[in-house]
Amino acid sequence: MTVKQRYEEAKKKYAALGVDTDAVMKKMDEVKISMHVWQGDDVKGFLSDAELSGGISVTGNYPGAARTPDELRRDLEKAYAMIPGNHKLNLHAIYLDTDEQVDLNEIEPKHFEKWVAWAKEQGLGLDFNPTFFSHPMYKDGFTLASADKDVRDFWIEHGKRSRKVAEYFGKELGQVCVNNFWVPDGFKDNPIDRLAPRRRLMESLDEIFSEELDKQYTLDAVESKLFGIGAEAYTVGSHEFYMGYGLTRNKLVCLDAGHFHPTEVISNKLSSLSLFSEGILLHVSRPIRWDSDHVVIMDDELQEIGRELVRNELLPMTNIGLDFFDATINRVAAWVIGTRNTQKAIMKAMLEPIDSLKEIELSGDYTTRLAMIEELKDFPFADVWNYYCEVKGVPVGLDWLPEVKEYEKEVLSQREAAIGKDSCRFS
Repeated sequence: MTVKQRYEEAKKKYAALGVDTDAVMKKMDEVKISMHVWQGDDVKGFLSDAELSGGISVTGNYPGAARTPDELRRDLEKAYAMIPGNHKLNLHAIYLDTDEQVDLNEIEPKHFEKWVAWAKEQGLGLDFNPTFFSHPMYKDGFTLASADKDVRDFWIEHGKRSRKVAEYFGKELGQVCVNNFWVPDGFKDNPIDRLAPRRRLMESLDEIFSEELDKQYTLDAVESKLFGIGAEAYTVGSHEFYMGYGLTRNKLVCLDAGHFHPTEVISNKLSSLSLFSEGILLHVSRPIRWDSDHVVIMDDELQEIGRELVRNELLPMTNIGLDFFDATINRVAAWVIGTRNTQKAIMKAMLEPIDSLKEIELSGDYTTRLAMIEELKDFPFADVWNYYCEVKGVPVGLDWLPEVKEYEKEVLSQREAAIGKDSCRFS
């Protein structure tokens, strides 16, 4: 049977449950995934040769890491060609593309003009992140919460300038740019004073956000953390801190799948946050034991995240980004695997007869609810996904892998081998 024939059979089976697969594919066209640039070069960026800091660590020396903005863009184009739909790219401030010698507290929109021109050519939106790590002014484990005013002032200026860059992206590309603030500040061992650093962080953020920017161009987000390497005992920007800050300052609250205790999941937090927040920023990652940010796979939590977003109609208010990387495998393949899996989880949720299931649940018929959910696990979801890929002109099933392997042979393997780094990210 052809991909189309298998789809037609699957379409009939889903229709018997009241699910319109054609409508689901149209809905999928509205889902944009913000693919993260830092998978392509192991978080090096192009600002300086500074060693990773802020609790970030990468190992692995798979050949072909991008060394220049042009190489990185070429790799991204290859990845996007394997992914159905039109999406976004998430940039960090250290990925500026300029011939000028410029520091983080000096960045301007002009330093990212080449990225904007490329994004226009590719039909992509851009998201942004200030970079509060891998810099000499990240001192003694602190940035915005530092007791040193000179340190705080440096990073406050960086934050302000980053917002201007994000605003520029939104104006130029006609798509809102989500600007996500994550800072690694914290203590390795137990502090005496937990309050003062949090007050300093709050005041620093208030100063950064003091200028009102048009929300049709850029949205500010704040991201929490359980702990990072070097800040195991105390992280200033905890979940409670940023939940309170985001909700009282009308900022997006970012939930990262790897930033919580190993027994916690973010899927169960989405509905609660949606009741009180103007919007959500979601970072899809895969922790192993903790925040190691492995390539996203179709595991139970990813599928549960997809269900929460779809069942509760949260997709319109949720900005979905990826945050993982692995230097032990082909970096382009990592993008493709992680992005397609995130899309699959959302599509699989859309193929549920949600209205019927909600009515069954409300009636108290939990037997039928369980029976239907379990039976749906055997439905031909893959046949719908494969047809969606075919319609969108991207490889079906594993057909993308030979293309990436050929790209590795012709392009990636010709580059200077990357220095060995850690496949797990702790940030």
